[in-house]
Amino acid sequence: MLLDLLNEARRSRKPLLAPGVFDGLSARAAARAGFQALYLSGFCVAGTRLGQPDIGLVTATEMAETAARIVDAGGGLPLIADADNGYGGPMNVARTVRDYARAGVAGIQLEDQVHPKKCGHMENKAIVPLAEATLRIRVARDTTADVAIVARTDAIATDGLDEALRRADAFLAAGADVLFIEAPTSTDELETIATRFAGVPLVANLVEDGKTPLPAIDVLGELGFALVLRPVSALLRVTETLRAVYRELAQGGAPDPDAQRVRFDEFNRLAGLDEIDAYVDQLSGAQE
Repeated sequence: MLLDLLNEARRSRKPLLAPGVFDGLSARAAARAGFQALYLSGFCVAGTRLGQPDIGLVTATEMAETAARIVDAGGGLPLIADADNGYGGPMNVARTVRDYARAGVAGIQLEDQVHPKKCGHMENKAIVPLAEATLRIRVARDTTADVAIVARTDAIATDGLDEALRRADAFLAAGADVLFIEAPTSTDELETIATRFAGVPLVANLVEDGKTPLPAIDVLGELGFALVLRPVSALLRVTETLRAVYRELAQGGAPDPDAQRVRFDEFNRLAGLDEIDAYVDQLSGAQE
């Protein structure tokens, strides 16, 4: 299903836009907004689950558990889940892929960073040798035929665009379904990537204040990108809201009554209370 969506997006030049989600509530909100796919990033899980930056602290188990909750709450939308660097050697990669598959993800993203890794838009990243990076993709492909393999390279930041292109070629040969060349620094680099891999589903990762320019989604579609990620847009907005509300509470004891918010009953509807109540009523009627 995911690859069908991506290939159609590539052919039609209308990219699939996948917002970053990080828990059941954000998954429900995104699903009701009308998206066709969701994205789970390690950055978001590190921030929301640990209160920490994305520097390799999140475990495979924590990511798989979060993915399972999102799949459950996401209304059947395909979820692409970040698996960082696979969390260890080849057998760790295999276990991670199996755990993510059990969680119900449609796509699993693997990168070529060392451990501990960093967010792709941070400074001072490091990558493993090409043979080790390619092995991760081969192991993932050998482990599952049902989950799309999204192969990411961070080589632009460490070795330049040519090395990133070389690695992407190797990842395709190892069985990757989708290519994700992280953090291009110019529109020219985006164009080079799209030209080199025409016919392959490509990812554009748009991070506010990150390394990559933020072209309009239709521009990326015309270039040939099939999947556009906005991994942290919601989290950054939510974080500012949290800070504002807590400041108001600390300073005055009550939040601004005129501030934009959902109503209590709206929140409960978003969380699925109406459906739960209807089902409970149905069960009660069956017992009478």
